Amino acid sequence: MADSDDVRRLALALAGAEENPSDGFDFRVHGKGFVWSYPERPPGGRRTIRTDVAVLYVGDDAEKQALLLGEPTLFFTAPGYDGLPLVMLRLEQVGTDRLAELIGDAWRMRVEQAGAG
Repeated sequence: MADSDDVRRLALALAGAEENPSDGFDFRVHGKGFVWSYPERPPGGRRTIRTDVAVLYVGDDAEKQALLLGEPTLFFTAPGYDGLPLVMLRLEQVGTDRLAELIGDAWRMRVEQAGAG
């Protein structure tokens, strides 16, 4: 079981990762987010920053769909994220080794994009 402290520790261990000030956690590399707290917006309600759920950059829709379909206990999405290469991860359902892999992959894709741009 992972938590926001694990996210912070793992993200900050990556080269060039910076924490953006927020009510939860928000990590960027080359100015692009790769993992951050889920800003839940219930219909008609106020936005709540959930530090028990991480939003991860996954690169493209094919990877997003593979994660959502392959591991529905770990990953989910929300209507505001349709068409975006992002998934939400339930931290209490993931181990720290897998979390490290997922955060590392998100970071790597953002670094590669910066190098190609």
